[in-house]
Amino acid sequence: MASIRELRSRIRSVNSTKKITKAQELIATSRITKAQARVAAAKPYSHEMTEVLSELASNAGSLEHPLLVERDEPKRAAILIVTSDRGMCGGYNANVLRAARELMALVRDEGKEPVLFVMGQKGVGFFSFRGTEIADSWTGFSQAPDYTDAAAATGFLVDLFLAGSGEQVDRPDGEGTLEGVDELHLVYTRFVSMLTQAPEVRRVAPLVVSEADAEQDAEIHTPSRNYSFEPAPEALLDALLPKYVATRVFAALLDSAASESAARRTAMKAATDNAEELATSLSREANQLRQAQITQEISEIVGGSSALAN
Repeated sequence: MASIRELRSRIRSVNSTKKITKAQELIATSRITKAQARVAAAKPYSHEMTEVLSELASNAGSLEHPLLVERDEPKRAAILIVTSDRGMCGGYNANVLRAARELMALVRDEGKEPVLFVMGQKGVGFFSFRGTEIADSWTGFSQAPDYTDAAAATGFLVDLFLAGSGEQVDRPDGEGTLEGVDELHLVYTRFVSMLTQAPEVRRVAPLVVSEADAEQDAEIHTPSRNYSFEPAPEALLDALLPKYVATRVFAALLDSAASESAARRTAMKAATDNAEELATSLSREANQLRQAQITQEISEIVGGSSALAN
């Protein structure tokens, strides 16, 4: 049985941990509102980009842009995985990494080679620990991503896709080359609510508009309009389609940032509640032990007094 001194030391340790988890919970709570506001602010731009590209595609007629055309017998598939830079966010990283591994298995079953690209230090550590090769990684912005972060990654990925398997593309850092790919996939966490965050798998090239995109765009109602394009739709598609990919990746980064803060808030609240329960239990145990000691001391004093009196 633990002594009173040991119990009191454990109580102090638990209370110190509770202060840390409570502070993390408050910080995450304050960041969720900002992250949700950034997600909402990015929706109109994404919606307008989708509208313009839809009109461009219809005006371009039978145009076959490389970002829109399925490859014959694809051999390599790039997978961009969005994780967090820090831990203490419950199952946030575990869920998205599980979805990524399932996608990797599916890609292999289809006879294609998965090529991993990772955003977030936790994802880098996960695959490095298991000896899985990572083609490239980007870290340091999981909680507050900027459009430049998405553009830096997607610019290189789009170049790899346009080159195709069998062709070599220079790395942005100048350290060698990397073979091109035939598909681009994105794995991130979609923010559903404060209590629910769902891992999402999406193919971004060849470009497809998923049901989730359609539902998000349907939330923004704009009147129909007639566009007149200059220069030709073909030239505009060449300029806008890579930006569209970057926009979708940036939206995924914003969703992941909101999901990370929500998951961290939930995990830290649970940790704080558990610490409080443990401190209460240890305090009760220490009080019972102290009470037993006092009772024993009183009994000894009474017994001694009785012996002296006899």
